[in-house]
Amino acid sequence: MAADSVSRIEVGGDGPEGGNSAYLVADRAVVDPGPPTERAWQELQAGLERAGVAPASLEYVLVTHWHADHAGLAPRLAETADATLAMGAADAALVADYARERERRLERDAETIRRCGVPTAAVDSVIDGDAVSPMPDETPVERLADGDRVAGLEAVATPGHTLGHTAFASDDVLLVGDAVLPTVTPNVGGSDTRTLRGSGRESGAASTIEAGDHDPLGAFRSTLERLADRPERLLPGHGAAIEQGRIEELLNHHRERSQRVLGALENDESTAAAKTPWEVARELFGDLEGIHVKFGAGEAAAHLQALERGGLVERVADDPIRYDVVR
Repeated sequence: MAADSVSRIEVGGDGPEGGNSAYLVADRAVVDPGPPTERAWQELQAGLERAGVAPASLEYVLVTHWHADHAGLAPRLAETADATLAMGAADAALVADYARERERRLERDAETIRRCGVPTAAVDSVIDGDAVSPMPDETPVERLADGDRVAGLEAVATPGHTLGHTAFASDDVLLVGDAVLPTVTPNVGGSDTRTLRGSGRESGAASTIEAGDHDPLGAFRSTLERLADRPERLLPGHGAAIEQGRIEELLNHHRERSQRVLGALENDESTAAAKTPWEVARELFGDLEGIHVKFGAGEAAAHLQALERGGLVERVADDPIRYDVVR
């Protein structure tokens, strides 16, 4: 399936990354239809009409990951088109069982960032600010594995930003969602707190962040390296194009950030000054509010876990979690 059969429809363009990119693939599928707002729905319908495609002709609605700005309209479009909604297996439950999984997610987010050292008031602000999306409580979702083919596209596992992030490849373009973005760096750790827990473990609040049991930053780096080795042109989930060299920029960004994280610990010479991920995040990013509390603490935790795997830091306390350099 050639690039000229893939067209971009901009929907809901209010975020810092630019407009959401929904992609119409021939007349068979829409990838990442956009956020669950009436404005985005009207923009999506207008884009389909410009392309001369009636919703009834669609076979699939595909979603790269569970975040509402990508998946929010998927149930509505799938129902309108009588199409199959499909996405990576590890992310599917958060759309398929939205109401139940949202409650589990909020419990997990609160427990995770609390153990990262985030103060109670800031934890409460994150949870209280998490608005319910106007999505069905339950939606049929087909689970996809790496290498599956659907609507003429190949599912390509691209974990890191979320646990089950999945890109979709045609002959010469690869729809990469938030795995690679043209102007901002995809968050790792805070954008899906499941990635800070063990792969395949219970995702409810009762589970714990085990030392060294997962490496979200390592998974994201592997995703970037995998994408760099593929021949297709990358099309992002926000904005219209990705410039050559962007993947190397992102890899360099995380190499430099890991050095800054390590430096934040090396500035202290005693284990008594070991730091929580939250304290490291404050040194990296300054004052954080709202959703950026979770993003900042989660990203610091992801870098600390990667440094722990590399033998450069060690966990010296568990509640809250504290790290120190290996001396």
